[in-house]
Amino acid sequence: MFITKLSLNRRTFLRGVGVTMALPFLDAMVPALGAATIAPKRLGFVYVPNGMWPPNFHPAGTGGASYETTPILRSIESLRDQTVVVSGLSNMPVLANDQGGGVHTRNHSGWLSGVLPKRTEGANITSAKTADQFAADVLGADTSLRSLELTLESNYQVGNCEAGYSCAYLNSTSWRAPNAPLPHESDPRVVFRRLFGDGGSVSARLAEMQKDRSILDSVMESVNALKKRLGVSDQTVMGDYLDSVREVEQRIQRAEIANESTPLPALAQPSGVPEDYDEHAKLLFDLLHLAYQGDVTRVSCLQIGRELSGRTYPWIGVPEAHHGVSHHQRDPHNIAQKTKIDAYNLSLFAQFVQKLKDTREGDGSLLDHSLFLYGAGMGDPDKHTPLELPCLLAGGAHGQLKGGRHLKYPDNTPLMNLLLTMLLKVDVRVDNLGDSTGLLTDL
Repeated sequence: MFITKLSLNRRTFLRGVGVTMALPFLDAMVPALGAATIAPKRLGFVYVPNGMWPPNFHPAGTGGASYETTPILRSIESLRDQTVVVSGLSNMPVLANDQGGGVHTRNHSGWLSGVLPKRTEGANITSAKTADQFAADVLGADTSLRSLELTLESNYQVGNCEAGYSCAYLNSTSWRAPNAPLPHESDPRVVFRRLFGDGGSVSARLAEMQKDRSILDSVMESVNALKKRLGVSDQTVMGDYLDSVREVEQRIQRAEIANESTPLPALAQPSGVPEDYDEHAKLLFDLLHLAYQGDVTRVSCLQIGRELSGRTYPWIGVPEAHHGVSHHQRDPHNIAQKTKIDAYNLSLFAQFVQKLKDTREGDGSLLDHSLFLYGAGMGDPDKHTPLELPCLLAGGAHGQLKGGRHLKYPDNTPLMNLLLTMLLKVDVRVDNLGDSTGLLTDL
């Protein structure tokens, strides 16, 4: 570590006109000749819709380090040492069928809470506070954004979406309270301003960005003054961080130019959302990476899609609707098409995880100091049940999670036991969640 007499507060910001930018973690934030760098703890959740065909996700056998990878997991095989595959978990409370129908809604809404939502399409929606929001109570106390909720699909459907259940249950994976679902943002432009804007409403920030001026241009005076005070190592970290911000900003601007030249339906594609799904996904993941690197937030939840998603994926050879092929009826073609979708979506997450691994922070990387759960609210989509749930953990959690393993628990072990254990690994203590019965002590 480069020793310098300069000591920066972790909450130091770069300021410009209408802009406040957080800094990445720098060696200068540790007092000269002081203790080892202590990076913040981070937690994240990534939700994928319509379940997964269990044999193509869960490795065979009883667990261990020498498991044979499966067709879906091949997408993240290069990061095996930083991941843990978990099998045998179920979310039994949302299996209740006394209300009839609404299986997608129940599985989605209860993924992070283990609670069956109230069947209503009115304003009296009721579910439960989710695990990410318990984390936000603690980890979000010192960040400008308590938590960050993102989505790759429409986030404003209203009314009855399934069997008398409100669309609110599908729009939101995160709930701050039993009657308070959190909106998930899909527009990279809005997310960018939320991360780097300085107060004001979202509409005001968007209006400001219409000016021909870069976020970075407005803070360069602060950047140049700070760089003169940093050591060589910190200057490199700062340069990489600012380059990433500039690159994301330019991609958003290109997307807006494309949308102007080829107008898209307003309700289907808000301004700033790339027409290309792959680019949209990578932009949101890159913004999430910046949010963690700049310590703008330490808790996140990203929806790859809503349950019942009918998105098609022709660029990977799947012209059929996602929801349609998920009802595979054991047809080999449908299973193969569903597996292509799930492997592709996991590959997007793998690229994000690799970027966290490649980002130096203190005595390790962003990935070393983070913990993520990637998974779905149902197992076999043809059965529509929250059994044999696909669960993949990524990150080191400050040395609290050892990677390179497949953990196979007895069938119907509560998913909430995993969430309680994850919370504890980032020093968030919650007595119980849903039907939790205790911690997964060997995790």
